Amino acid sequence: MSASATPAVVLVGPPGSGKSTVGRVLADRLGLPFRDTDADVEQAAGKPIPEIFIDEGEPHFRQLERDAVRAATTGHTGVLALGGGAVTAEETRALLAPLPVVFLEVALGDAVKRVGLDAPRPLLAVNPRARWRELMEARRPLYLEVATAVVDTEGRTPEQVADAVLEALELKDPHV
Repeated sequence: MSASATPAVVLVGPPGSGKSTVGRVLADRLGLPFRDTDADVEQAAGKPIPEIFIDEGEPHFRQLERDAVRAATTGHTGVLALGGGAVTAEETRALLAPLPVVFLEVALGDAVKRVGLDAPRPLLAVNPRARWRELMEARRPLYLEVATAVVDTEGRTPEQVADAVLEALELKDPHV
């Protein structure tokens, strides 16, 4: 694929950071398509992510996720949202290195409000608050490693976060 077949913006962050919601706002503002690798994984597997975890296990899910990220980072020219754990794969971090990546940082309280603690998130199933903190401790350095910019989502609407992403990447909203 040519270098032009790469995403205009890639969003990374933990569950509840707003990657999908903000991604759709950004895509709309930029007049670009939106793609979410979690949706790609579910489509490829023919079932929701929690069922993949239950039926085939996390290693199988992570392989599907790496495949989805590889396809999206080399064949999608719009806004791309990655699953919260995608950055744990070294291969994925290498693919993200040359791309405009924004880490959407979120506080636990905001993530809980957005996701809820009863949502079907396999890695947050047992003691979700403690597990979320553990995941962030492990993943935050990886989000920072791949990030071109970091945008704090605390107290901001999806539209305000999208504004901050556009500003951080110095992209122009064609509707302004």
